[in-house]
Order: sequence, then structure tokens, then C-alpha cells
Amino acid sequence: MATAHHLLHPVRLRIMQTMLGADELTTAQLRERLPDIAPATMYRHVAALAEAGFLEVVSERRVRGVVERGYRVRGDRSLLDAEERSSMTKDDYQRAFALFSGALMADVDRYLARDDADPAREGLLCRQAAVWLSEEECAELAAEIEAVVTRRTGNGPGDGRTRHLVSLTVVPDKAAAEPANEPDGRPGDGSYG
Repeated sequence: MATAHHLLHPVRLRIMQTMLGADELTTAQLRERLPDIAPATMYRHVAALAEAGFLEVVSERRVRGVVERGYRVRGDRSLLDAEERSSMTKDDYQRAFALFSGALMADVDRYLARDDADPAREGLLCRQAAVWLSEEECAELAAEIEAVVTRRTGNGPGDGRTRHLVSLTVVPDKAAAEPANEPDGRPGDGSYG
């Protein structure tokens, strides 16, 4: 059974992020997209992700006497389920968030380093909002956001489409005892700014 610790590794996380939205990639194609990862390391981590059930083999062909496999992220394994998340320790969550944050920063850095990057036109955005929710409302909000994004994950390249990475972080803010009030005494709306 796949567990969170399979993803709590910087190389495996980068492989999974690179594979998201791709119809199929071979290890050689992954190496082209992630040239800083040594070949043996790449093969080892792709095999670990496949063995854990995060990646599935969708094609095989013989290339120069070697079997080349095409992989894709299993649709039902692109996210950790509730049982897997509940088995994670606080240290696991800390590590996962550090990996996620580092990968997000690297994605933004790679994009902004391109000469043709146009952040305003191309929709680079970073938003944060404060909302007051019960545990049930928070779970519902997360499910709604995931459903909206999931509806778009079936889109393929072409038709003027560019691959976009959508990231979401939900952090309980238990330190906030009361909502900030507006000058008129009403609670702030927590809207995106």
C-alpha cells in the first residue's frame, strides 16, 4: 500500500510534480525535464513510485535492446487519502510542507527566469484569504476547490493551452481568537486581495 513517506522525498516529489498533467512520460523524458537528477537516482525513484502505486506503466517498447516504459500518475493516487494523511506525524507534515514550499519556490523561480515570462499576462498569482470555518465547512471548501481543479486536469496540451501548476495550502490559524473588525465594527470579509 502506498504511504505518505513515499512522497516525502525531494526527488520523488519533483518527479510527481513533473508527471502531473502529462499523458505519459518515460524515465528518459523525465531526465530531460529534470537534468540535475542523476540517471541511477531517477530510475530508482521512478521504480519506488511505481512500486508504491503512485505511477502506473502505460506502455512498453524495446529501445536498443532495453525495455522503455511509459509512466503516468495513477488518477486515484495523485493525492494522499484521508487514512494516509491521518497516519502522518507532525514531523511528516512539517517535512511535507517544507518540500512543498521548496518545490513551489523552485517552480516560480524557473518560470521567472525565462526571458519570455510575462507574469501579469500569463496569470502568475499568489493569494491568501482568512475565512472562519467549522471543521466540516473547511473539509467542504477543500473538496469544492479540489473538484474545480480536478475538472480541468483532463485537459491536454494544444488549443492554445499552457500547463499551469495550481497549489493550495490550508492552514488552521488557532492563534486568531476573533476576526479583525473593520472601522465600522463589522468583521472583515477575508476576501482575496
